Amino acid sequence: MYNRNITPTVEGGLLAAISVILGIMAVYLPILGMAALLLWPLPVAVLTARQGLGKGLMVLFVTAVLMALLIEPMLSARLAVSFGPVGLVLGELIRRGWKSAWIFPATMAVSFLAKGLAVGLVFLIADINVMDMQLSLLRESFDESFAMYETMGVDQQTIDEAKAGVEPALELVSKLMPLVLLILAAMDTTACYFMTCRVLRRIGMDAPSFPPFSEWRLPSVFLYILGFSMVGLYWGGTREITWLYQISLNLDLAAMGAGVVQGISLLWYTAEHYRVSKLLRYVLLFILLTNGILLQILAFTGLFDMLFDYRRRFGGQPRS
Repeated sequence: MYNRNITPTVEGGLLAAISVILGIMAVYLPILGMAALLLWPLPVAVLTARQGLGKGLMVLFVTAVLMALLIEPMLSARLAVSFGPVGLVLGELIRRGWKSAWIFPATMAVSFLAKGLAVGLVFLIADINVMDMQLSLLRESFDESFAMYETMGVDQQTIDEAKAGVEPALELVSKLMPLVLLILAAMDTTACYFMTCRVLRRIGMDAPSFPPFSEWRLPSVFLYILGFSMVGLYWGGTREITWLYQISLNLDLAAMGAGVVQGISLLWYTAEHYRVSKLLRYVLLFILLTNGILLQILAFTGLFDMLFDYRRRFGGQPRS
C-alpha cells in the first residue's frame, strides 16, 4: 500500500534511486536491460505527474549525476538526453489533464527529437557516428557467423549468396535511421505511458486511458503522407536525388506502419462484431503479419479506413 504521508523529498529520493537501478540494469543485464531501458523514464514521469515539472527536472539531474559517477559520464548523458524528456513531458501532460489521444503523440514526438539530439550529441562530443558504429558491429557479427558456417561444412556457394544479400540490407538500414529512431520512440513511449498510468492508478491518482484497441482511429494524414512519399521515391530514384529518396523512403515505411496498426484495429473491430474467437483472431493475425503480400493489403486497408471509416458499414459499436 502506498504511504500517502511520505514527504516530497523522500519520494524524489526513492524515485531517483529507482532510476539509477534501472539504468544499471539497462547497462549490465543483456535481456532485462532492454525492458529496464524502456522504463527508465518511468520514475521521472510519476514524480512529475505528482509534484510538477521542477521536481521532475531535479530528480533527472540527480539521477544523471549518480549514474555518471557509478557508470560513465557519456553514457549517463545519453540516457538523460534520450529518455529523460519522455518522462518529463509525459508526467507534465498527465498532470495537466490532457487526453490520451494528445498525450501519446506529443510524448512520442518529444522522444523522437530527444533521440536525434542524443545521436548528434555523441557525434559532436566524441566524433562517433552511431549508425556507422552499429553497422560495423553488424558486419562483424555476420562475418563471424559466416566463418562459423564454413567450419561446419556449409556449401561455399550458399555462404557467398548469403554474403551478397547482407550488404544491400545493411545499406538499406543505413538509410532508415529516422525510421529506426521513430520505432524506438514508439517503443519507449508505449512502455512508459502504460506503466506510468498503471502506477498512478495504484496510488490513487487519476490517469488517462486509451479507448479499446478495436476503436482506434489514426488521422487520415498518413494516407496523404504515403501519396507524397511515393512521388518522392519516384523523383528521387529517377533523378538520383539521394536526400529526397531517403526522406521519402522513411515516410513511406512510417505511413505503411500506421496503416498496419489501423488495419489490425479494423480487423479486431470486425472480429468483435461477428464474435470471432480470440484464438482464431490471433491465428489470422499471425498469417497476415508473416505474409508480405497480405501485410501490404492490410496496410492499405488500414490507410483507406482512416479516410472512409469502414466501421460505419457495421452500424454502431461492436456487440459484446
